[in-house]
Amino acid sequence: MSSNWRNVFTYNKYTQIAARALRQSLKEEYRVAAEKRGQTILRYQKWENGVGGQQVFLNPPTDK
Repeated sequence: MSSNWRNVFTYNKYTQIAARALRQSLKEEYRVAAEKRGQTILRYQKWENGVGGQQVFLNPPTDK
């Protein structure tokens, strides 16, 4: 019985669906905090000769 979901979803997709359902069931204040934890900040840094260059945000933080 537990292998039935494997025919439709990958494990990552299954966990995404379960996490979304859990977040939607939370009270508003807890839901907002949980959604903020799920956001990703992406930075890029070019390295030359073993020295890191300036970090550039590809997906800048928006909570300020």
